[in-house]
This record gives sequence, structure tokens and C-alpha cells, in this order.
Amino acid sequence: MSDWIEKIPQAAREFIEGRRLDEVECVIADLPGIARGKAMPASKFAKQEYFHLPDSIFYQTITGDWGEAADEQEGFIERDMILRPDYSTASAAPWTADWTLQVIHDAFDRKGNAIPYAPRNVLKRVVALYKAQGWKPVVAPEMEFYLVARNLDPAKEIEPMMGRSGRPAAARQAYSMSAVDEFGPVIDDIYDFAEAQGLEIDGITQEGGAGQLEINLRHGDPVKLADEVFYFKRLIREAALRHNCFATFMAKPIENEPGSAMHIHHSVIDEQTGQNIFSGPQGGETDAFFNFLGGMQKYLPSVIAVMAPYVNSYRRYVKDHAAPINLEWGRDNRTTGIRVPLSRPESRRIENRIAGMDCNPYLGIAASLACGYLGLMNEEWPDKQFKGDAYEGEGEIPRVMGDALDLFEGATALHDVMGEEFARVYAIVKRTEYEEFLQVISPWERKHLLLNV
Repeated sequence: MSDWIEKIPQAAREFIEGRRLDEVECVIADLPGIARGKAMPASKFAKQEYFHLPDSIFYQTITGDWGEAADEQEGFIERDMILRPDYSTASAAPWTADWTLQVIHDAFDRKGNAIPYAPRNVLKRVVALYKAQGWKPVVAPEMEFYLVARNLDPAKEIEPMMGRSGRPAAARQAYSMSAVDEFGPVIDDIYDFAEAQGLEIDGITQEGGAGQLEINLRHGDPVKLADEVFYFKRLIREAALRHNCFATFMAKPIENEPGSAMHIHHSVIDEQTGQNIFSGPQGGETDAFFNFLGGMQKYLPSVIAVMAPYVNSYRRYVKDHAAPINLEWGRDNRTTGIRVPLSRPESRRIENRIAGMDCNPYLGIAASLACGYLGLMNEEWPDKQFKGDAYEGEGEIPRVMGDALDLFEGATALHDVMGEEFARVYAIVKRTEYEEFLQVISPWERKHLLLNV
């Protein structure tokens, strides 16, 4: 075996044990979270310590257009980045025809500095700020998504997939085991792919939408969990394609159905004592707990553009549709934007219910942690706990992408945490996407305005 094989996780070694490794996919997440990179023969990968990719992959919009986000001094020259493998992320690609591994890479410039707008680097930067204070942030993401019928026509409405029974997936069957059974073959492949990749699933449940599922991941290191969400999105899509359906992570794919969220649970560990800083010696809630909550309430509006990165994302924030409309906080209350789940003192945590499943997992987790970090550092204090139905309160979340971008562009405190250069590039790319969307005439406009105004 090559030396690098000894550095990869056990699951990856077991996947290729006794077999000839054919190919290595060298991948990195761009701003939307799409896997970019190169596939190369395993023999060539073994001889290379790094490879190059142009930095322009971070200037590209979801439509393939380009934001004018290049270097302010040298312009758009598509400078090469140096991508180095993180061998701890090596994982099987079990859906391929040959024996293939995936390896996530980190991006650096020629001087060895981390590329500031590479999403994984943004998250590492935020985690490092916690570490500098002697803290270890812990997260647990929840992934919601839909299995839908194949859709080759963008003008056609998205429909639920056909279930095992030959009937379309039914809505409003949350937590139904028979509903989960409808997707049995797809779920079986999800489990098989996850096992081959060494990814641990804490549970799969049917959510409230037609064909909507949720996968929970065990809590752990933010970068590791973001890697897992990045990998899971790809494996779930591949599992769906095997069964003639699509998996979609759109925030709101089907009209009048609930949207898909990426809820993020947070706790913070004192690295010296190993104790959860949200709980005191007697098990009570600490000032740090309330400061983190206060940071969430104060700063989350400014990063909605990161957690809800597309125009479709804002269709999810609808009253009484399992998504928050404000930033109230409550204990065991799923109508609030910030929820404190039932837990023992040692596992006390805070759940951010704002992020959509369409966000880049590295950036969504980084933004959420950044809000909590600023709350801890500035000793922010939250509003009084909300009791009752938060949908009866006022909406406090931007309703359109343009408003969210305005808030993000003015959030200098958050820019300092996530990185000023990241904030500059992200805002330009997202503003380009938004302005492109505004040029599109929708079916609603043609239907209601063509002959009536």
C-alpha cells in the first residue's frame, strides 16, 4: 500500500481492501456547496502532494454566471489555488462503476495562506476563534430533503415520487413508519452507501411533506459534521437516481408543503474541564448559555443571506408550515426560531431552526457559530423566553433575498468573525444571482398580469 493509504480512515481502507483502487476524486465545496475538483487515476494521486484549481470556482453563481468578485487589484485572472488533501476525509464513492475514493481538499494560495472564501476554510476560521478562548464548539445537524418524481422540465411543477405501493408519496404523515417503508429501496441504498463511507446515521424519519425525509447525525466537531453533510447530499442524490427519482435539497420544492431545513444543534465544551459551558456545577443554565442565545437573536438576521442563500429559500419561512417566522426562543417549542430541546445538563444545547437545507453546510454552520461566538464575547442577553405559539407573533426574518443581502453587507462584526474577504466575495456572487433572478418573468406574472392590467 502507498503511504497515503495508511493515513485514511478505517472505513475507506476496508472499502478497498483486497481490491485495486482505480480512481481518486479530489473534491472541494464551492459557495453553493457543489463538489468541484478533479478525478485522477489512483497511481497518479499517490505521487502528488497537491494539485491546482482556479480560484474562479468561488466567483461562480448557481446558474453558471460569474460575479465580479475577483481580486480587487489584479482583476479576473483566474489565479491557481493549491489544493491539498485532508486524508482524514477519504471516503468511498460506492455508486461508481469502479473502485473509487473521494478526498476533500483544502485551498491555499502560493504562499501557503488559506483561501479566505473557501467555505471549509471559513468554518475552520470560526472554530479557531472558539479554540483561542479555550472552547470546543459541538454541533449536530438535521438534514431534511424530498424524494420527488423525475423532473426534466423546469416549467413543470415538482411532484412527489411514486412509492413502493405504486401510489404517490402522501403528505402530512410525519413519523409514519409505513410512509418510510414506501421509500424502502432508496433508504436501503442510503444506509448501504453511508456504511461504505463510514458515515453514522442517528436516525431516519418521515417528515410532514409528501416524500419528505429527515436524517439526523450524531453530534461532533463542526468541520467533520459539515464534511458529512457535504458527502451525504451527494450519496442521497445517487441513491435516489438508482430508483428513478430525484432527491432535492431545495428549501421549498413543492407548493403548500413544508420546506426543508438544516436545523443545527449547538453546545460548547470547556477544553480544560471537558464540561458543557451551558450548564453550571449544579446543572443550571449559565450566563454563557444565555449569552449564546442573545448572540443568536441579535446577529442571526445579518446571516440569513448565508442560511437562506436563494430566492426560493424565503418561501420556506411561512406561518404554520414547520418553519420559523421570527427569532423568539423557547424551551421545547418548535414554533420558535431558536429552540432549547429537552436534555440533561451535560448535553444542554441550543437549536438554530433558521438554516435551510439548501445552504452550504460549511457556511451555514460557520454563520450560526459566529452568531453564538459574538454573543459569548459581547455578553449579549436574549429577550424573555417565549411561551405559546410563536406564529402568532410578528415576523422578524427578511422576506426576500435583497433585504437579507442588505443586512449581510452591513454586518461588520460578523465580517470580522467569518472573514472580510469571504464577506466581500459572497455578497457580490449572491447579489449577481439575485439580480439575474429579477430579470426572469414568472408564470404567475404571465397568468395574472398578461391580460388583466
